[in-house]
Amino acid sequence: MTTKYPNLTAAQESLFLTLAGRALDSRLPRPFLGDVTSDRTISELEYDPSVFRILSTDLRDPRNKVFELAVRAKRLDEIVRRFVARQPEAVVLDLGAGLDNRMHRIGTPSDVDWYDVDFPEVVALRQQVLPQPANAHPVGVDLRTDHRWLDEVPSDRPAVIVADGLVPFLSQTDLVMLLGRLTRHFPCGELAFNGYTPLAVWAIKHLRIAGSLDVEAAVNPGFFNPYEPERWGVGLRLVEEIAIARAPEVADLPPVTRLVHRVAGRISPVSRLVATVVLRYRFPRGNGGGER
Repeated sequence: MTTKYPNLTAAQESLFLTLAGRALDSRLPRPFLGDVTSDRTISELEYDPSVFRILSTDLRDPRNKVFELAVRAKRLDEIVRRFVARQPEAVVLDLGAGLDNRMHRIGTPSDVDWYDVDFPEVVALRQQVLPQPANAHPVGVDLRTDHRWLDEVPSDRPAVIVADGLVPFLSQTDLVMLLGRLTRHFPCGELAFNGYTPLAVWAIKHLRIAGSLDVEAAVNPGFFNPYEPERWGVGLRLVEEIAIARAPEVADLPPVTRLVHRVAGRISPVSRLVATVVLRYRFPRGNGGGER
C-alpha cells in the first residue's frame, strides 16, 4: 500500500532532497553511502526526485549528483558511531531528521536514547515509513518557536547532536538561541553539522539547484570561517573541519571532478567553496548562549 505524504512547506519538503540523494546513491554500482532503505522509502512515497535540479540534470555523472549528499551523511554517521562507542549511555539528537535512517545505519546500542527531531508533519510521516525501535523517540516540534521540548530529554548524560542540511532554514538568531539551549541542557557532548558558506546560501536561492523548494525558506546567511560559532557565546569549540573535497571517496569520482576536488582539497578556504564541509564541535555545560 502506497503511503501518501501530507502537504509540506518549502523547508519541510527539502527533506526529500537528502532522501533522494541517498536513494540515488544506493543505486550506483559502487555507492558512497549505500542506504537502500532510502530507496525503498522514496519509492513507497512515489516522490519524483526530478524536482531537484541538482539530481535530475542529464549533464552530470550520477556520481557527481549524489557525492556530497551521501558522503556528508556518511561522515555524520561516523561521528555519531564513534561517540556512542565511547559513551554507550549517550543521548543522540538528530535535528531536522527528515526521513533519514541514520539510527539504523550506524547500529545504535539499545542503551542509547535517540531523538529524531523535526516538524510534527514530518515526524508523523517518519512514523509511517521508518521502523521505530524502543529507544527511538520521535519529537515533532518547530525548532524556531518551541523552546520546551528539551524538558523531556535527559539532561544528565553526554549528548551527540547532528544536523544534516538544517542550517539554511534557521535564521541566525534562531540558530544561536537553539544551540545555546542545547549546550546548556547537557553536561557535555559534541555537535556536528554540514556548514554553508554565504556563497552556498546564495546558490540555493539564485541558482535554484534544488528546484523552487528552498528559495523562500533559506534564511540563514551562512558563514565561511569554521571558528565563527565559537564567537556566538554558546560554548562551542571547534574540534574538526572535515572537508568533503579531501574525502577518500573522491577516488571514486569521474576523472575531472576527482581532479578538481583534489586540487581544492589542498587549500582549506578553496575546499569550502568547492565542496561541503562537516564541522564538529565540543561543548561543556555552563558556557551560556541564547535563552532556554
